[in-house]
Amino acid sequence: MRLLICTVAVGFSLFAIIWDYLRPFPESRPVLIMCVLSYFVLMGVLTLYTTYIEKGIFLVALQKDEAGIDPDNKRELASMLKKYDDMYHLSMTFIDGKTGIKRTKEFSKCVSNYFDEKGTLCFDLYEPEIRLFQNKISAEDKKD
Repeated sequence: MRLLICTVAVGFSLFAIIWDYLRPFPESRPVLIMCVLSYFVLMGVLTLYTTYIEKGIFLVALQKDEAGIDPDNKRELASMLKKYDDMYHLSMTFIDGKTGIKRTKEFSKCVSNYFDEKGTLCFDLYEPEIRLFQNKISAEDKKD
């Protein structure tokens, strides 16, 4: 959906460039105004979509059924870091393909646990946390 919104917005921009090339500025003014306004409206829609629909989801992964009979399980990772806050919030949602039941786990840790002094992500510190998090949700799935 995000890609569709961006494609339409870029389409308006390309149309404006081509129209302005074919009919120079004074004549193309109304079309340029319409395209610029459409672009900014679509960027507003994109912002609302990413804020309220996606809610910080940065990864959607499908876990294929080994037998290939049941629907795939889905995992979603979402993160949030408030402005001027040092706490990093991560949530993982597991959606069972068979039943559709959602399980969500969340944790919050200080940003300094994962980044060095230069601001680079230390993946070797971050990955074990994610794996542990994933295993906790998988263990809950096996209990049920």
